[in-house]
Amino acid sequence: MPELAEIETLRSDLAREFLGATIEDVHLGGARSFRRHPDPEEFVSRVATRSVSGVRRAGKYLLVDLDNGEILVAHMGMSGQLRLMASGAPVEKHTHVRLEFAGRPELHFVDPRTFGQMFVSSAGVPSLAHLGPDPFELDEDQFAKLLSPRSTKLKVTLMDQSVIAGIGNMYADEMLHAGRLRPDRPSAELTADETARLHGAMRSVLAEAVRRRGSTLADRQYKDLYGAPGSYQELHRVYAREGLACLTCGELVVRVKANGRSSYFCASCQR
Repeated sequence: MPELAEIETLRSDLAREFLGATIEDVHLGGARSFRRHPDPEEFVSRVATRSVSGVRRAGKYLLVDLDNGEILVAHMGMSGQLRLMASGAPVEKHTHVRLEFAGRPELHFVDPRTFGQMFVSSAGVPSLAHLGPDPFELDEDQFAKLLSPRSTKLKVTLMDQSVIAGIGNMYADEMLHAGRLRPDRPSAELTADETARLHGAMRSVLAEAVRRRGSTLADRQYKDLYGAPGSYQELHRVYAREGLACLTCGELVVRVKANGRSSYFCASCQR
């Protein structure tokens, strides 16, 4: 599933291509991708003829501000992609939403597994009110105050979107390795030094992942707006590296499963 770095890459690409552009027409395919709008025409009428006044990110959600104050929200789910396509280009399989722009390329929402979605919301996006702060907005003291009251395991806390918005399975593993902390440590038991170390690791891992335009794994599901892969996967030190040597100390990376999710870590580096 695309996480913060991948969504931030898409956000910057969308702003570059469509800020100030007018949506001339909307074409809808599979209804599951706009399932919050039982009437497809209602979705179309709220988007068509509107101009893009801004592009933002809230955790793993993309928010496209429209000139009438409403917001077009996109969530990639497990396999969703936003693709820049030339006007009149063949429509790829699993394309569920197509936006035509005046004098610009088209924007296609492609999603084979249809866990992603697009919907239109009023200002403020009430359905996203549960999201916690963005990792880049948290200073060290604020980060500590989020972790200290929680007895849940550290990785679970980092991935709880109501605590911190945007961190998923992949980057949680990478930042915990960078912070030299086991994923199953209780969040409340971290010392001040450990919390500071993890805060720095969170910021540095995510910043470099954004700089490298995200991670594209073996399934090739994530690509940027132009169909190009990210490159941060080349720097992964533990994620999906079970049985391989830790790039820090040489011990083997292990994998454990909890709540249906895999965690990768080095038992020597992370304590």
